[in-house]
Amino acid sequence: MDMKAVSAIQKFTDARSASAIQNYVQARPATEPKPDETPTVTEVVKDVAIDFAQTLAESEETAKASMIGDADPHALVQALAQTELAVEAAVTVRNKVVEAYQEILRMPV
Repeated sequence: MDMKAVSAIQKFTDARSASAIQNYVQARPATEPKPDETPTVTEVVKDVAIDFAQTLAESEETAKASMIGDADPHALVQALAQTELAVEAAVTVRNKVVEAYQEILRMPV
């Protein structure tokens, strides 16, 4: 290849990469989260607690319906599995919180 061809290829790739960078910079603000839309820790914990309670209530209703013969056995198994997963997740979070609290208590004052 001669130098003119190499120079032309370099200019093309430089222009192309510059165009890609400009497109990214223009698109980036649209994908950034807005500061006022970020949920607080309290809101997140509240949402998780509500979801946990709903999961338990739905599973309980499915179990009651299964006892009187109104629910499909597969629905009962699925509800029990969801409840087990929710309880295991709650226990894991509780254990991590207790562990963190104990670690704080061990810190010298």
